[in-house]
Amino acid sequence: MTEHFSDAAGARPWNAVDSGVIRHAIDPSLLGHAEISPKGEFEAGSYASFTLVYTAGKFGVDDSGSLRIVFRFASDQGNPQFDDPSGANYCTVEASNGAVLQLRWDPKGNVRPWDRTLWIKVVKGFLQEGDTITIRFGVTDHGGPGMRLQTFCEETFEFRVLVDPIATFNFQPLPVQPAIAIVPGKPERFVAALPTLKRPGEPFDLKLKGEDGWGNPSDTCSGRFLLEADGAIDGLPDSVEMKPGAFSLTVPGLTVSAPGKVSVAVRSEEGALVARTNPLIVEDRELVHFWADMHGQSEETIGTGSATEYFAFARDRAWVDACGHQGNDFQISDEFWAELNRITAEFDADGRFVAMPGYEWSGNTSLGGDRNVYFPTEGRTIRRSSHALIEDKTTADTDCFTAKDLFAAFSDEGESDVVCYAHCGGRYADIGFAHDGRFEKSVEVHSSWGSFEWLLHDAFKLGYRVGVVCNSDGHKGRPGASYPGAGKFGAIGGLTCFNASELSRPALLDCMRKRHHYGTTGGPNGRIAIDLSAHFESQAEIYHDDPALGPSQALSGTSAMMGDIVKLPQGDAELAVTVDAASPIERIDVFNGLALVETIRPFGEDDLGARIRLHWEGAEYRGRFREVIWDGGAELTGNTIAHATPINFFNRDKTLDQVGDDRVAWKALTTGNFGGADLRLSDPQAGSISVSTPLVSFDMPIAEIGYEDVVHDASGELPRFFKLFRLPDDNPHLSMSVRRRVSIDAGKDNPIYVRVTLEDGTRAWTSPIYIFR
Repeated sequence: MTEHFSDAAGARPWNAVDSGVIRHAIDPSLLGHAEISPKGEFEAGSYASFTLVYTAGKFGVDDSGSLRIVFRFASDQGNPQFDDPSGANYCTVEASNGAVLQLRWDPKGNVRPWDRTLWIKVVKGFLQEGDTITIRFGVTDHGGPGMRLQTFCEETFEFRVLVDPIATFNFQPLPVQPAIAIVPGKPERFVAALPTLKRPGEPFDLKLKGEDGWGNPSDTCSGRFLLEADGAIDGLPDSVEMKPGAFSLTVPGLTVSAPGKVSVAVRSEEGALVARTNPLIVEDRELVHFWADMHGQSEETIGTGSATEYFAFARDRAWVDACGHQGNDFQISDEFWAELNRITAEFDADGRFVAMPGYEWSGNTSLGGDRNVYFPTEGRTIRRSSHALIEDKTTADTDCFTAKDLFAAFSDEGESDVVCYAHCGGRYADIGFAHDGRFEKSVEVHSSWGSFEWLLHDAFKLGYRVGVVCNSDGHKGRPGASYPGAGKFGAIGGLTCFNASELSRPALLDCMRKRHHYGTTGGPNGRIAIDLSAHFESQAEIYHDDPALGPSQALSGTSAMMGDIVKLPQGDAELAVTVDAASPIERIDVFNGLALVETIRPFGEDDLGARIRLHWEGAEYRGRFREVIWDGGAELTGNTIAHATPINFFNRDKTLDQVGDDRVAWKALTTGNFGGADLRLSDPQAGSISVSTPLVSFDMPIAEIGYEDVVHDASGELPRFFKLFRLPDDNPHLSMSVRRRVSIDAGKDNPIYVRVTLEDGTRAWTSPIYIFR
């Protein structure tokens, strides 16, 4: 017999204090054991049914004793439910001796990272040695589909069992845990990539992989694929063959002998296009592009998979050139810190892959919020925000409880080679509370948690001169290709493009300190080639280190690149922007700090057709629960929808559905980023449209939707809005080069940067060029 409830409404009738483990309280061999069936491999995101049997050990389980079946924070599996036998994730629990059990699902019912908790409490009776508790996950007896598995891969997905046999509220893990393997499904799409900027004659690789429906690289790809170059690529074969067992294919040793632009189309043997690479720009330059995801975690803290698997995925399956591991400091023991340093040293290889040592300083928001810390070498001191989940306190004297303390420690200890980023994850960085430009060089404006352009705006308001980066902050073991899955993460993890002379730690750190980089929202078309420069009629002083922070060496010149700080005695600036992408360019927004200077589109009003873009964007507030629900629909009167295309629908549970020929309905959320839909109408001008969402509802004539945005604002603490505009029926513009004269205001900083938006929903932000009189 079972009783059950959930804490969805916040009720906690049991003691809800998350209990840690008193080590060696009971010999683990006396706690009993658990078995799960079936075992083996199961496809990510699929439905399955499992039976877990716990057999009580020497002490049995006393009246009011408990079990916890716990899962990792990062998992996006379906939550067990006890009320709907015909629904997904239906769960039953039964004691072999008839003891009455009370059940509760609590997503924060245990110590992280194992906080997702099925709590089973004996409330009438007891268990003695040999008695069992049988838990059935995903019961299908009444027509339910089963238990929805997490959408990302994991070699050892544990149903982790903790036991409190003597009802002391001291839960101890079983010595052997039941586990299954979660593996990728069949490929549903193929992704191909080239570098974005190389020098003539410099060798490079073509990469190709298949991804399942949730973005996992698939090892079940097979077949021959034809390679078709746009431009002359030396060494490119006519075809390649993918074989089962491999997660990625590399075509090495390619070169382009002359300046220009090339790309590769990948086709099936029948000639159908299955993938197209990003453009590769070939120019004789001092600085070229290297792509990175510098921010994520593995299972030793709150992520998935080992730290070794984390770096291997970044290098071999996501194809990034550089990667950093940023575990929460209060979970990094001295032993793991030493191991992490060993791993970064092992993976770091000049010219092939950069593994950057570092960690996340994870202070509470009131104490400064999350900061990324990067070191040029292994063996450095980790200055934690606390030892919250570390039992050994022997190094607690190096803790820095506030971000101010952290920066002061770097200064006092002469650690001028440290580079920091401010970011927004669960805790957001309060750069008004603490910031030191000598160390904190950039802000992270996009990650799997969403988009945070407001963090850059905070810096402008405070007079800071920072660069822009994007990373994943991924918890799913997929750095560099971190899809959001089915959980609360609202976005694909971002990527940063470094302009550096070579692929090495010193070169990338030099780029980080000079802010010579830009960030994108990642995804299959996230590797956009962007060049931003400013040109002056008279000589200017160009700084890499901020002269407002102390003595800084100036260079004299008439041009500057993204990230540079420029003292311009007179005249305005001519901004030069070049964008090359794999998806059509929707717009380039030019900003001077908080002010939008101009929106530049690659098409004119005469090019507009019968395609209407619905665009929703925003976040509720800065903290963890920032998601905005946009579930709703649009209905036409006096017109029909020929075709509807979703934009940035990353979660397969969130869908855009065409309901008849005059209506679409959607389930969608944003976390500072944006989503939307393209409606291709039967008549470009006729009729009206009615839109309904929880935040915005309106009616308007279709003829009034044109070149400029029609914005319906619902902003609160942060921007939230719905806008409509018209697009050409076909936008062929994958490249844009524009030059614009920008007025420079005296007596203030002029942070000049661009934000690029592609038609497929990909976005990018450059680091600003800071110009002052």
